[in-house]
Amino acid sequence: MNIEMIDAAATRIVGHAQLTPLLSSPFLDAVAGRRVLVKAECLQHTGSFKYRGARAALTALPKGTKGVLACSSGNHAQGVARAAAELGLAAVILMPADAPRIKLENTAALGAEVVTYDRTTTDRDAMAAELAEARGLDLILPFDNAQVIAGQGTVGLEIAAQAGVSEADVLVCCGGGGLTAGVALALEARAPGLRVRPVEPEGFEDVAQSLVAGRIITNPARAGLCDAVLTPAPGKLPFPILQRLCGPGLVVTDTQVLAAMALAQDRLKLVLEPGGAVALAAALFLPDAVAGDTVIAVATGGNVDREVFIRALTEGASHANRAA
Repeated sequence: MNIEMIDAAATRIVGHAQLTPLLSSPFLDAVAGRRVLVKAECLQHTGSFKYRGARAALTALPKGTKGVLACSSGNHAQGVARAAAELGLAAVILMPADAPRIKLENTAALGAEVVTYDRTTTDRDAMAAELAEARGLDLILPFDNAQVIAGQGTVGLEIAAQAGVSEADVLVCCGGGGLTAGVALALEARAPGLRVRPVEPEGFEDVAQSLVAGRIITNPARAGLCDAVLTPAPGKLPFPILQRLCGPGLVVTDTQVLAAMALAQDRLKLVLEPGGAVALAAALFLPDAVAGDTVIAVATGGNVDREVFIRALTEGASHANRAA
C-alpha cells in the first residue's frame, strides 16, 4: 500500500464519488473546548464513505469479471451494490440478519442479491469464500483489500486539501481499519502533521486493544448500537499501517455516541448513524485524550433506522444538553 495507489484510486473515482465538505460550528467548538472540523462522509453516495472503496476496487478488476461478492453490515454492501450497478456487474452481498432494516432494503433496492446470516453462529468468511467460488464471483472484502483501502484513502487526500491546519488529530470511526489505514497513508504523504486516531465504541475496542498489545486481538462477534464498526478484529492488511502511523485508539460510550448524533443534527444539520458518529463523539467528549487547538472528525455514515435516530434525538439530546 502506498500513496501512488491512493492517487490512482482518486483518478478512477473522480466524477463519481462526491467531494464531501469539511464543516464546523461554534456550538460544537464550545462543547469540545477547541475547534472541531467534521468531514461529512455521510453525504457521500449511499450515505457513507464506503462507495469510494467499492468504486476504486471494482474499477481495478480485470476485464471479464462475472460479478462480485461482498460481506457487510450495510455500508460496504450499499457501496458495492451501487458501484456494481454503475459498471454493469452482478453483486451478491452477505449481510447479518440483524443489520439495520434501512441498510438491508437499500442494498436490495440498488440491485444486489442479499444473502443474510446469523453473525453469532456463522463463519462469515468461510461462507463468503464458498459462495464466491461456487458462483465464480470476485470477493471484495470491506477492509482487507488493497484497492478498497486506496479508495478510502481519498478521504485523506481531501482532508489534507481542506483542513487549512498543519497539526491536528484526525479521528476516524474504525471497524476493520480500512478507512483509518487509507486516511493515515494519505496524510503521511500530503499532511504529515495530521495524526490519525482510530475511534471505537466501548466494548468493541479490538483495534485499540490490538495497538496496545502489538498484535491482532480478536473479540467475539456480537451485535451493538454502532453496527457499522463492530468487527471482531482489525484487518490483517490495515493493522501494520495502523501500528506504524496511528496514535492510540480512543473509546466512546453509547451515550456519548447518541449525544454526538443529536448535536450533529442540531448544529450541522447532518444525519449520522451510530457507527458514523463515534469519531465526533470522541472529539466532543474526550477533551483530555485529544491534542491541539483543532480536531478533525470523520463522520463516516448516515444510514440509520428511524427508531435509533429518534432515540438519539431524545436520550442523546439530554446528554448533549448537559455537556453544552
